[in-house]
Amino acid sequence: MEVVFLAVLVLMMMFTLGIGFPVAFALPGSAILTIGLAAGSGLIFAGDSSAYFANGTATEWLSAGVTNFRGVYWEADRDTLIAIPLFVFMGIMLQRSKIAEELLVTMAKLFGGLPGGLGISVVVVGALLAATTGIVGATVVAMGLISLPAMMRNNYSQSLATGTVLASGTLGQIIPPSIVLIILADQLSSAVDQAGQMRLAEYREATGEFSMPSELAVVPTSAGDMFMGALIPGLVLVGMYIVYILCYALLRPQNAPSVPIEGRMDRQFWIDVIFAIVPPLLLIVLVLGSIISGVATVTQAGAVGAAGATVMAGYKLHGGARKYWPVAISIVSLAAIWALGNAYNLNVRQLETSGDHVGVYMAVAVVAALLLALGWSTLRTYRVDETLRAVMLETAKTSALVFIILLGAAMLISAFRGFGGEHLVKDYLTGLPGGFWGQFIIIMAVIFLLGFFLDFIEIAIVVVPIVAPILLMNPEANVTAIWLGVMIGLNIQTSFLTPPFGFALFYLRGVADKSVKTLSMYKGVIPFILMQLGALVIVGYVPPLVNYLPARISLLSENAPPPRNPRLQYCVEQLLADQIPAQEVAVRALMADVAAVDLAMLPQGRQRDIARALAGYDESFPLLATFEATSDDIAAASPAYRPQHQEVRAIRREVDRLQRQAEALDLQRTRTRAETPAADQTRARLTARIEALTQEIAAIRATIPEGWEAAEDAFQALNRAEQDARRAFRSAAEQSYMAIRDTAAEIAAAGEFEALIPEVEALVARVGTGEDPEVLADALRALESQASAQAGGETLRSALSDLRGAISGRRASPEAAMELAPQALSVAQAEAAWRMQAQPTALPALAALEAETRHTLGLREQQRLERNTALSVARCLSQHRDISLSF
Repeated sequence: MEVVFLAVLVLMMMFTLGIGFPVAFALPGSAILTIGLAAGSGLIFAGDSSAYFANGTATEWLSAGVTNFRGVYWEADRDTLIAIPLFVFMGIMLQRSKIAEELLVTMAKLFGGLPGGLGISVVVVGALLAATTGIVGATVVAMGLISLPAMMRNNYSQSLATGTVLASGTLGQIIPPSIVLIILADQLSSAVDQAGQMRLAEYREATGEFSMPSELAVVPTSAGDMFMGALIPGLVLVGMYIVYILCYALLRPQNAPSVPIEGRMDRQFWIDVIFAIVPPLLLIVLVLGSIISGVATVTQAGAVGAAGATVMAGYKLHGGARKYWPVAISIVSLAAIWALGNAYNLNVRQLETSGDHVGVYMAVAVVAALLLALGWSTLRTYRVDETLRAVMLETAKTSALVFIILLGAAMLISAFRGFGGEHLVKDYLTGLPGGFWGQFIIIMAVIFLLGFFLDFIEIAIVVVPIVAPILLMNPEANVTAIWLGVMIGLNIQTSFLTPPFGFALFYLRGVADKSVKTLSMYKGVIPFILMQLGALVIVGYVPPLVNYLPARISLLSENAPPPRNPRLQYCVEQLLADQIPAQEVAVRALMADVAAVDLAMLPQGRQRDIARALAGYDESFPLLATFEATSDDIAAASPAYRPQHQEVRAIRREVDRLQRQAEALDLQRTRTRAETPAADQTRARLTARIEALTQEIAAIRATIPEGWEAAEDAFQALNRAEQDARRAFRSAAEQSYMAIRDTAAEIAAAGEFEALIPEVEALVARVGTGEDPEVLADALRALESQASAQAGGETLRSALSDLRGAISGRRASPEAAMELAPQALSVAQAEAAWRMQAQPTALPALAALEAETRHTLGLREQQRLERNTALSVARCLSQHRDISLSF
């Protein structure tokens, strides 16, 4: 019966949307009515209101929906959603301040002389507006009012002109900052958590292990990652549009003629071009650049964009002599903040230690000037035609539309899960032939078809939470959430163009001249829809177009993950397997140099460490070869093992599906409590069905190939051998590197220890003089901190700590203090002596060996990857890797 009510839910939603009922009420209304209908039917026919739910009760699922509802509205930590009104404000402010119009006119003059130049200018402006506004409706309307009449006057064909305007206007869907990318990032963050739980459950089922290695986890995403991932595909789409228009103009010049430039391309012309293009480009750099560089989060970048758009509107709308004063103050203030940030430590929390009071005071003054410029510009936008009021009103309307649909979808998804829809979708998709790609193609086709009838927001918040966890959990393709989000975003972009309900078509139809035929608009968008689908195929076939830029930015940022991060291990090992054998000769030569040095001056412990380090380095190369051999064994065994593994995984999925059905039927039988003949019949029918499922499960399990257990044990033995070889190599290489590094650092600190001797002598001389013990203990504590800060200073710190304990505290003893004082001085002198003696002989050889192996054998001991290594790892991470044999 759950399937019946699930169908009622879907049909009710489709019907209410089809008759034009507001989406914000159609989604939660369908959920509430269906849950109420299921609860009432269960109470009447089965004696239990929860009888027709897959699990839980009507109250639980309504509560879940309300909880989701409140979570979307009140959860301030959802940083991605807060950014939506900021980017909407930025886009509408730029549109209302005529910046878009100026861009279109300038670009038309700049490219008009080329074949299809007007069309190319529209595409370029559409890309620029997409990177500054991200609002499709405003962009399509603006270009429809300005560029479409110009193209018609210059004898452009209606289909090419309208198609170009429509397609360019929708670039805001995929080129960041984009509202759809923000929504997708928010939805995918929840999907990643669900996919991670599903993958963990499958790993436990396959291996019996309680925990799953972190490198097998689903890769998460954020709005910033989505922005960076969508940037290159968006530019690819822009390039495809331009190439198409240029080829069309060359093949049919009469339908896309070049337009002679009015006037001369003199100095004034180029000044106008600069003033029209540079401000929007500067805003793009500030917004996207702050995200790329890690200076700002997406929400903070949205605030920067909103403020920048206000400043730009301030001088665009104002016609007086001082129109550029606020923007000049803003530019000077930003430059001053940048200069002060480089010259002083402006972290207020560190003010006591840094002492940069002057820099902070100057920064406060500069920020005050920046706020003055922003306030001045805001006042201008308020006074000139009440632009600010209109922009804020439109921002509120647009943001409210997005949020209220999100709220309604939260209720709908809860009802969908209450009737077991999630499991039905998962069972259907996992049962499709073709594995991940079969599932993916079906889902992409469904999203594309839904785009004919539904808005992008509805698709993103209704479909994505259902299908994304299923795709992300699949270890066969092991796709990243960034790639999946961009692929869905590219697909959803077509929803604005596909007849009959493409919103961009409606926008343009509302502002286009009556002579422009609707049929021409439909014909015009078809090539661009095909190009969008072509871009979808290209990005699907070349994942680095999406994954490389976010991975590169992450690994080169200040907060880059260390080389030990589990997610990096596969790529790090691939890199080391290529680099370490090539440096074996050089490393062995440097090892010989270290072995030739007389290390008798070093403490016995350090001598043993160096001896073990050289032996470990010597073993590292054959251990790496063993590790690579075990990896090769797994690669050689995989082709024969994979078909059996896939077959058994399919059997396990089918068994899991049937077991869930049996559990649901058993739950329904338990809930059928009424003592009536009809209820008795229902219980008997459910019992018979459960027994049939039990028999079917046993029959399916019997189809597992006879040799499967032996094949699985053999393959797992290869995996264990690889793990053992990996651990042996890491242990030998990393412990050896640490010994060499630490010894070299201790010797290099000889000067610091030499400088500590006079201070230790002075303190030792004060012991036994009758000085206040607490004052002396404080001085010793400070000296302990200095010793701890030096490499290998623990021995001296321990001696000073023992002396301090004998001077003050519960175990204070003047006699012990007098005995320990000269010992502490002896330790300080000995620590400095062996270091000074080893500096000219041992340090050069040790330092050379450490430098040679720092980014290879000792890579995992570094705080971060060096640039070249990080770029290589980013290229590796940008590819998807099949990890299904681990499950």
